[in-house]
Amino acid sequence: MLVLDRKKLLNGYVSRFGPLTNSLADAFRFLLSQIEKDDRFSNTESDRRQLAYCMATFKWETAHTMHPIDEYGGDPYFNKRYGPSTSVGKMLGNTKPGDGALFHGRGYVQITGRRNYAKARSLTGVDLVTQPDLAKDPVVAYQIAIQGMKEGWFTGKKLSQFINNEKADFENARTIINGYDKAEIIANIARRYSEILRESLT
Repeated sequence: MLVLDRKKLLNGYVSRFGPLTNSLADAFRFLLSQIEKDDRFSNTESDRRQLAYCMATFKWETAHTMHPIDEYGGDPYFNKRYGPSTSVGKMLGNTKPGDGALFHGRGYVQITGRRNYAKARSLTGVDLVTQPDLAKDPVVAYQIAIQGMKEGWFTGKKLSQFINNEKADFENARTIINGYDKAEIIANIARRYSEILRESLT
């Protein structure tokens, strides 16, 4: 497991991204409490880079708040985009009218669709199919995000395909979440996080 120096990490964030609000500092403290007991990350170069990419994804997908959020939009938009009659809705396993809105994006990585909520229920033991808003609970959201990125839940592609002992392909790693949407921006964020984490290891 990783052990990180909180002060160095927060100072590293400020030097690369700018001022920390109290809310953002609290979000980091929570995430560090999860990371430091997460045996999916060890003190290796590949794990540090994978974690950096996860943190960069969290930053982007939460509109830079580092808190779990709802996807932007309302029920009509979600039903039109993710409804069971759409190609996206079918891919996401939405089968009932209203599933598009019910299973819209939530959390650190915007988990979307009945199929992914059911997978997350199996991981967390929380009934996210009948109570999907619980996907915004920070502990639950962290587990969903990390496991989903590592196991390829969201697009079928796993983090280790792009970031491993041989390479750190931060640009193409975006395909584990959402094609190449903002891939270069997120890759550059990940590189900065990788530097911060390297400096913060104790």
